[in-house]
Amino acid sequence: MSTSTTTGAGPLGAPAPVLSYSPVVLSVPGRPVDLEVRVSAPATGTDLPVILLSHGHGPSNHLSSLHGYAPLVDVWAAHGFVVVQPTHLSSRTLSHLVADAPGAPFFWRSRSEDMSHILDRLDVIEKAVPLLAGRIDHTRVAVAGHSFGGFTSSLLLGARVTDPDEGGTVSLRDPRITAGVLLAAPGRGDVLNGPMADSLPVFRTIDFSTMTTPALVVAGDEDDSRHFTDRGPDWHADPYTLAPGPKSLLTLFGAEHGLGGIAGYDAAETTDENPGRVAALARLTAAYLRTRLRPGDPTWQAMCEALAADPDPVGRVTSK
Repeated sequence: MSTSTTTGAGPLGAPAPVLSYSPVVLSVPGRPVDLEVRVSAPATGTDLPVILLSHGHGPSNHLSSLHGYAPLVDVWAAHGFVVVQPTHLSSRTLSHLVADAPGAPFFWRSRSEDMSHILDRLDVIEKAVPLLAGRIDHTRVAVAGHSFGGFTSSLLLGARVTDPDEGGTVSLRDPRITAGVLLAAPGRGDVLNGPMADSLPVFRTIDFSTMTTPALVVAGDEDDSRHFTDRGPDWHADPYTLAPGPKSLLTLFGAEHGLGGIAGYDAAETTDENPGRVAALARLTAAYLRTRLRPGDPTWQAMCEALAADPDPVGRVTSK
């Protein structure tokens, strides 16, 4: 990719130093353990928009918690966002405490509810983090999520599912969230035929036709998730293809499920480690959310033009 989208200031401007504080502990009635979050923010600036980041369900003990995704969080925070990362009940760090709790082991409903609880208590979080009080714009909120976190984010953006235990349509959309980024998220459910398909029956029922909130869908063109489906990498583009606009699709060339290693620096389980790809993805997603949360900001358009002009691009963007 060109220099403007991977290194230096470029359309995003110069990065700021980042402050990170954890855990902020929120007591949630009915939740079997307290909700713990990490908050990362630039050391300077006011009217800062918020990104809620939902972790995946990967094999690591700690990356699937508030401790993960530093390659994205560091860039997002350095370029003007307050990033809030919860540890969902599905995290391996909590498995010894919640193994018998309702919803175990995946807690698909609780994961989305965590994000709404965070927004309910955003003023408490803001006051708990040193040097952050009075600097957050509570009206500009986005959600981002990787893998299972992408499913969580899809629900918050308006996708609906059928409760596999109780029946009935479930909507967990939070209207306070006005933009999203889905990273290697699961696609349509009627093609699930892999060994994991029966473990998450709620995946079979997802309906993207109601996911009306603007979003950027990120899919690797080598992300072949055969543990869920033999559909191939295009499965991860379904949230773009099947949802109404406005949506954008960023297809990353050569990327597998880790998208180059977004879950953590030097993560051992990353099958497609590529720091350049991760850096580009972090900056492209930051640009998208900046423009979505501040309409009229030209950053996303500038980054897309740089990507299109690059003789060796990291991927391509399509929109509708």
